[in-house]
Amino acid sequence: MAVDDNHKGSKKKKRRLLSVIFSLASLLVLTYISITLITGREVVFSRIAELFTQKAPLQQADEFRFDVGRKTVFADIGSSIAAAGTLGVQVLDQSGVESLRVPFRMSAPVITTTGNHGIAFDIGGTSVCAFTDTEVSASLDVEGTIVSAAINENGWFSTCVQEGTAYKSIVTVYSDSGRSVYRVSLATGYALSAALSPDNMKLAILSLTDDGSRITIYDLGSENPDGEFSLSGRLILEMGFLPSGEILIVALDSLIIIDITGSDSELFGFDGRRLGGYILSESFIALHLLDFSVGYSGRIISLDYTGKLLGGILTDKAIISMSGGDGYLAVLSGDGPDFYDAEMNQYLTDRDPADTAGASRVISLGGGAFLVAGDHIASVYRIAAE
Repeated sequence: MAVDDNHKGSKKKKRRLLSVIFSLASLLVLTYISITLITGREVVFSRIAELFTQKAPLQQADEFRFDVGRKTVFADIGSSIAAAGTLGVQVLDQSGVESLRVPFRMSAPVITTTGNHGIAFDIGGTSVCAFTDTEVSASLDVEGTIVSAAINENGWFSTCVQEGTAYKSIVTVYSDSGRSVYRVSLATGYALSAALSPDNMKLAILSLTDDGSRITIYDLGSENPDGEFSLSGRLILEMGFLPSGEILIVALDSLIIIDITGSDSELFGFDGRRLGGYILSESFIALHLLDFSVGYSGRIISLDYTGKLLGGILTDKAIISMSGGDGYLAVLSGDGPDFYDAEMNQYLTDRDPADTAGASRVISLGGGAFLVAGDHIASVYRIAAE
């Protein structure tokens, strides 16, 4: 009789355990649905199933389709792809599934990303939207018209705006939640862009003056600049912080490194050629240098961040876009994309490069895969195994 009682007790314990598990599972599902509906997002039932199953690695899609309106621009964000257009922002994961959609009207959309963070804005507008691959981290309106915006790897971002009838330049730094933490009003010069250091402690502002280009460096805890660097009569195209804390400058005639005091040294000169385009990947720099002659005659070279030349090729094509990542370089021309390693050795891919009519951008996906994108559809090219 005692054996039977124990057996019945065991069954009751199992039923009680199953009941608890079922209740917890139901609570988890209801919580997911409630949060999704409150935030206005679509309930994706396949994601409910993922709560109870082990996730398989995402399979990279062969094509990505975007629906963000006209004037589409693209950028990689983490292991996903972000697109911005006149209707808003969309992010697709590696398998081509939408992970984020943000309605956001823009006339001249721009998107820029660093690591897992991105920011979209409308040049000449007043709104900016900071996001990751799955959620909006901050959305705000600024006073004045936006000239540029940038975000760092921690999700902190900055805006450059022109304010008032005198077109005063204002640069504001925001935390990753969108809280204003620092503001600079330039007494002279027209602010073109700004960059935040990886530790969120320094701000560099690129401005155009009557004399040329100027970079002013601020500590976020100080009202006065820590350093300044000027190029008299010359144009700076871009600048950004390196992991070392130094700042890399891309000018029309050279690459320059400056420290936080403004002291400079030339990294690489262009030897009398004109700059047609460039990319700054995590491990190397690629430059498209044009000869001073009629047509597109020139060369594409690669170098590391010490200025050492890694390789180069001659080209006579009109280069539309370049992108680099994981030691590879993609070069998009009217004939389609070509693929190289950092030493400019050419590689074949798994699909016909000629099938790229209307493509306007190439983006590295990492691991030897590249996205060749048009207005609404983008195809993935993978470097073929030898």
